[in-house]
Amino acid sequence: MFRTPLNELCRNAGGRMVPFAGWEMAVQFEGVIAEHKAVRSSCGVFDISHMGLLKLKGLGAKDKIQGLVPSDLHRIGPGEAIYSVLLNEGGGIIDDLIIYDRGQIAGIDELFVVINAACVAADTAWLEQHLSPQGIEISDQKTTGVLLALQGPEAAAKLQQLCGEDLSGLPRFGHREIEINGSKVFTARTGYTGEDGFELLLSREVGCWLWGQLLADGVAPCGLGARDSLRLEAAMHLYGSDMDANTSPLEANLGWLVHLEMPLDFIGREVLEKQTAQGVSRRLVGLQLQGRNIARHGYSVHHNGELVGEITSGSWAPSLELPIALAYVPTALAKLGTQLSVDIRGRQEAAQVVKRPFYRAN
Repeated sequence: MFRTPLNELCRNAGGRMVPFAGWEMAVQFEGVIAEHKAVRSSCGVFDISHMGLLKLKGLGAKDKIQGLVPSDLHRIGPGEAIYSVLLNEGGGIIDDLIIYDRGQIAGIDELFVVINAACVAADTAWLEQHLSPQGIEISDQKTTGVLLALQGPEAAAKLQQLCGEDLSGLPRFGHREIEINGSKVFTARTGYTGEDGFELLLSREVGCWLWGQLLADGVAPCGLGARDSLRLEAAMHLYGSDMDANTSPLEANLGWLVHLEMPLDFIGREVLEKQTAQGVSRRLVGLQLQGRNIARHGYSVHHNGELVGEITSGSWAPSLELPIALAYVPTALAKLGTQLSVDIRGRQEAAQVVKRPFYRAN
């Protein structure tokens, strides 16, 4: 198993370590609910060094990766980022990713791409297959460094104290380099919690120093458990559960990522055009359960006694104090207010299709 540079520090902070996507990661520290509430009310820090960060470099790099994603990359410029998905020929999602436009470095176009830990090898091979012949150089930008996610309403204030820079002008999905402890740090106002926050790429030395400084300043160390409950409340998708290579963005309710109005071709476009014209047979919906039992991944969803779908993600929502879930159901049953049920250990628990996200930060 791989271990991040913060592995020992996570253990020292009380982290309970578990295997995840080939890495040994902290699932929790004080406890999932306590960490979840810390991020919602103040600030938490996550070690996300298991994730992949690739650098794409070459003439016309953005134009060339455009052929692999359905989102119009010309909507962003240097210093901006966009969330999108890599598609296969069938319109299925290979992975979701964030593309950061770095502009020109020494006259050469440069992008950063953040990808899921479990997909690093496959994504890198896919990008190399399609972009390397076009002269785009693809390399591991993270190498042995640290990726941190500092999330919560106090994240900006905490980071400003340590870097001495005003971050108020850095917009959501904006990015720039700041200086921390004498080193330049790639900093993006992005995250996976539904709160304001930042994701930072640091050297091993500075990353370990910053982790220690944040914890000393009262920032809660947070694990994968809270990261999952936070993202689910914000209705953010988990690759491999809520979407995969057999799921299109339109089925996954990610139609806002598909910009068919742009006059550019991309892998999977023909399938998405057909789905747009004819509709899809199923959609991912948000469910609120009426009781207190939690609908877990794989539990069956029913309508009037008939099996109609399956839970993809489910959890207790600490911010709402009720159980929530995501599930694929037939399009005819995806309307808000539709009454369904979930089989939880042989008992049918009432559930209702509700608006997403379940939680929205002020």
